[in-house]
Amino acid sequence: MINDITCNLASLDPYIPTASNPWNVQKIHHLYRRIAFGASKSEVTAALSQNDPSALVDQLIDDAISLLPTTAPAWGYWVNEDFENAPEKTGFYRKEGKKTMVREILQNKVRERMTLFWSNHFVTEDDVIGSPAYQYQYYNLLQYHAVRNFRDFVYDIGISAPMLVYLNGDENTKGRPNENYARELYELFTLGVDNGYTEDDIIQTAKALTGWVEKNDVGGGPITFNAAKFSNDTKTIFGQTGNWGYDDVITILFTQRTELIAKFICGKLYRYFVSPTSSEVIVDAMAQTLIASNFDIAPVLRELFKSEHFFNEEAIGVIIKSPCDLHPSFYNEVSFTLTTQTDLEDYYVNTFKVLGQDVLNPYDVAGWQGDEDWISPDLLIGRWESIRYVSNRAWNHDQNQFSDFLIGLPIGALADGTLTASTDDVELVVRTITNYFFSRGITDPVIFIEALGIFKGDSVPENYYEDGTWTLSYPDVANQFYTLLDYISEIPEFQLK
Repeated sequence: MINDITCNLASLDPYIPTASNPWNVQKIHHLYRRIAFGASKSEVTAALSQNDPSALVDQLIDDAISLLPTTAPAWGYWVNEDFENAPEKTGFYRKEGKKTMVREILQNKVRERMTLFWSNHFVTEDDVIGSPAYQYQYYNLLQYHAVRNFRDFVYDIGISAPMLVYLNGDENTKGRPNENYARELYELFTLGVDNGYTEDDIIQTAKALTGWVEKNDVGGGPITFNAAKFSNDTKTIFGQTGNWGYDDVITILFTQRTELIAKFICGKLYRYFVSPTSSEVIVDAMAQTLIASNFDIAPVLRELFKSEHFFNEEAIGVIIKSPCDLHPSFYNEVSFTLTTQTDLEDYYVNTFKVLGQDVLNPYDVAGWQGDEDWISPDLLIGRWESIRYVSNRAWNHDQNQFSDFLIGLPIGALADGTLTASTDDVELVVRTITNYFFSRGITDPVIFIEALGIFKGDSVPENYYEDGTWTLSYPDVANQFYTLLDYISEIPEFQLK
């Protein structure tokens, strides 16, 4: 059971490396596993040489802001009839959309991390909206707003066709107001459950949101406003009375509930990026930054990811990796290179689904709850086996290529300069590798001894480790690394970030 009081007392002041609190491989992986999806060997090396966490965070966020949304596929704005006449079934295009998201996760960083975050906040279910075109349009909206303005995001998502269909806004008329979206707008998207709104606020808001129902008899196409279906009744929302419409709802919400919105969103960002156990002091400070920026998201991310609080030891290794963390971070940290990239994307889409995170298709409107939900006994076995599959596939695909990587893994900057290509210290090699993949390294001596034994195996005589015959250039090293990677995937610490 998680304690509801955090032990992390560090502030949001910028983290400045010191001799006693250095900028090192551990902190670089911590940053990249949270703000993105893991770092490659070259990215870790570059970050170490830079020795400026704040500048790195700024660069990562600036890159996300400048990154354009993924180009629309040919079918991105098709209507239902187009899909019915297409050479492939609808499910094919929906799968292609998910593969696109997986590809972006593997390749990009902050923008895709935030896109995934928002897909579990402004939830739609791919199985419910059905249309591959709506799936793309929703994904495009998530990418566009990922690190921009939250108020604008709330405005745009509420009148997007995918959300109108998902939460029945396309059925919301003056004669039969539908309360689904109004309820989730407050309960899940901006304020939180039973936080600052009443049942009457929901009823009145639903009336103000009527009219976004016009499909022009085209299934799966744009949905626009029809004034004839709008309720012209006087509505009272958060104590404000008038003949309010959609724009008014957003204005009133962000004017009358500014603090509550900011705290709700920043609390969610904190629990996602820092720890399941919130710090009220830090969340309040983040909320003030969000308000001061007029609900721009980037300033909050910059402040958080540069902070002493984020880099505090209490924040490291305390979040259980989701399937969308587990595989992409391993892929990037190992720097896999596979010629069958498309096949791998297909494998990841299926694997994420089996492990409980079907991208663009959460369980329900509340989204994936995450953390301990990711590691039930059945799911844990699947996590082990799916990581092993990727390692084995790479190993068998091009053993020489993979072994080159493996020999290079613990050398030089990744080990803080303590290893060289000719090292014969097998314990140092194994500790460096395990520290590379585990957020806090291996602190249990029993586990380390097991890892060391796995790495040594039976193919190298024990005296070779003692007399200097064994070094990182020894012929069997590649296989030793591959075997150790298999072992590492089952250690509990590997499931944490």
